[in-house]
Amino acid sequence: MSMATPQSMISFTPLNILLIKLRHHGDMLLTTPVIEALRQQYPQANIDVLLYKETRPMLQAHPSIRHIHFIDRNWKKEGSWQHIRHEVALVRAIRQQHYDLVINLADQWRSAIITGLSGAKVRIGFDYHKRRNKLWEYAHTHRVSTENHAQLHTVEQNLSALQPLNIPFSGFPAAMHYSAADWEHTQAALAQRQPSPRPYIVIQPTSRWIFKCWEDEKVAGLITALASDQRDIVLTAAPDKKELAMIDHIRSLCPEQRVISLAGKLTLPQLAALIDHARLFIGVDSAPMHMAAALDTHCIALFGPTKLKQWRPWGENNQVIWAGDYAPLPAPDSIDTKTETRYLSAIPLEEVIKAARKSLDE
Repeated sequence: MSMATPQSMISFTPLNILLIKLRHHGDMLLTTPVIEALRQQYPQANIDVLLYKETRPMLQAHPSIRHIHFIDRNWKKEGSWQHIRHEVALVRAIRQQHYDLVINLADQWRSAIITGLSGAKVRIGFDYHKRRNKLWEYAHTHRVSTENHAQLHTVEQNLSALQPLNIPFSGFPAAMHYSAADWEHTQAALAQRQPSPRPYIVIQPTSRWIFKCWEDEKVAGLITALASDQRDIVLTAAPDKKELAMIDHIRSLCPEQRVISLAGKLTLPQLAALIDHARLFIGVDSAPMHMAAALDTHCIALFGPTKLKQWRPWGENNQVIWAGDYAPLPAPDSIDTKTETRYLSAIPLEEVIKAARKSLDE
């Protein structure tokens, strides 16, 4: 991979590093291989992160992160003057840390401006076609080509930003961390619904986007097939009205089965604890799916018209069942994210049951 600028490789040892990524929950989890690579390369360095406030739970327990700066997207609701005060305070706080290396994995102008104002000697970003202008050039001392990003997983795309540091962009796992208190809370939540602890399977059938979801009837059929006296089925979902309604409908379709719902009851670190202790995770393309892969819990991931190469679960203990193997799918970039069409409906129930039973027998 070649950089878009002619600077040579960086040969200094940074003391304070800032990593910037402003995206969704799953995206934040997929930055953890970069954090691991930086920790291995610079074991004495302080590593901080800038992210959106709502995604902080994905990284708050990570042992390699010293401090998390955040942008609250609700700042803009406080009025222009107060919003500006928050932004100025953020830049001031970043400058006070005296970062000597900033790695900007984001593509927003906001991230570039913060990178440029950070005061860091070395500022790495991507050479996005849509950002080829003087401001983006000024903000970054080194810009890394994105020419082959379409052929790379999101983790590999993120790791490619480390090229000027002569760090390889493969071989680093994702990681999801939680505290002992998170597991204690999760155990207590399970005990309220099942006094006798038993092995369990976690099923996450929901997404904020309906087009990423399987049919409720098939999820109910999966629960019926996998439920037994030896194990429980635990359903999870975000605390969103539509997702919780989907969970209620699924449960109504299998009322006689052993189903525990923790939908909307757990924080993301508590959900991580739940998934980490599960026999198996089955879910759609979502942040919990990436969490399962990062926790090395065997994961069966159901995919539809998503860019599979970029977003498949990262790791070895995973299996993807893709709707495109059973029916034509629209191009991912053509999807109306507000559609009610469930493109995963092409996935046969029997295939998921077979994959789950095989995993449970291993």
